Amino acid sequence: MAKIDKVKILGIDPGTQVMGYAVLDYYFGHFNVEALGVFKLKKFETHQEKLKEIFLQTQDLIEMYLPTEMAIEAPFYGKNVQSMLKLGRAQGVTIAAGITMGLNITEYAPKKIKQSITGNGNASKEQVSAMLQSILKIKIQDGFLDATDALGAAMCHYNQISSVAIGGKKYSGWKSYLNDNPKKVKK
Repeated sequence: MAKIDKVKILGIDPGTQVMGYAVLDYYFGHFNVEALGVFKLKKFETHQEKLKEIFLQTQDLIEMYLPTEMAIEAPFYGKNVQSMLKLGRAQGVTIAAGITMGLNITEYAPKKIKQSITGNGNASKEQVSAMLQSILKIKIQDGFLDATDALGAAMCHYNQISSVAIGGKKYSGWKSYLNDNPKKVKK
């Protein structure tokens, strides 16, 4: 498979109260964060109104930024079954909006995203945010963690598709990676 030269990824952190989104553009070796934000859904009274708004906002993002890929954070199992069902519906509506707009869609577990960004699947949201700021050379406002989660999903997706595209080798840890890539170490 050929190396990826350009891709635009819409990252989504689904939610029924707050939905995070990010658009990450990779073009011939350079990243650009085209969009980073949240949609606040608390003002909508019913769950159906929130789902409709999620669908419409997702389609608007796709029409505005024209991504070719969508990376979405998968819901994680919690103790509250009702919250889990609502979150699953929000994710489903987001995926349906992406499908109707012709995007390739990939789900990532929260631990997978954290692992891809920080090297630690148990990293905090703040650690993920700090690492994304370092990698992408951007500043993310404090309290913007839903948007940061969406950006993390997009970056995780880039990492996955780019490693597959170049026949990426999997490593057991940093030590084995550094042994195979000594030029990556700055002295």
